[in-house]
Amino acid sequence: MADEELEALRQRRLGEIRAEHGDPSADPSQQEAKQREAEIRNTILAQVLDQAARARLSNLALVKPDKAKAVENYLIQMARFGQLAGKVSEPGLIEILEKVSQQTEKKTTVKFNRRKVLDSDEEDDY
Repeated sequence: MADEELEALRQRRLGEIRAEHGDPSADPSQQEAKQREAEIRNTILAQVLDQAARARLSNLALVKPDKAKAVENYLIQMARFGQLAGKVSEPGLIEILEKVSQQTEKKTTVKFNRRKVLDSDEEDDY
């Protein structure tokens, strides 16, 4: 009986440690909620995009997952507010990608500080 109690305590403590560190396997209800949300996103995107656009978006998700997530959020928001007339084709998706890229584009600037250095070549003191 002591072994069973000890094992139960170990399992409970292991569950607490996983929950503290954000392990998704610790809480099955959170994992189910994330899975349901992913299914809803996929159904909305399947209704909004045609096959070629879906393929392009999935390819983008492999290379740049952040940008693909931003485009998905943009498409879902437009679909919820009824701003999409029909299914988005591949050229339409490319336009949306360009819009999102322009909004999230980080511009870098380089500034040169030229300092005057004493150059001994100008004056020869021999």
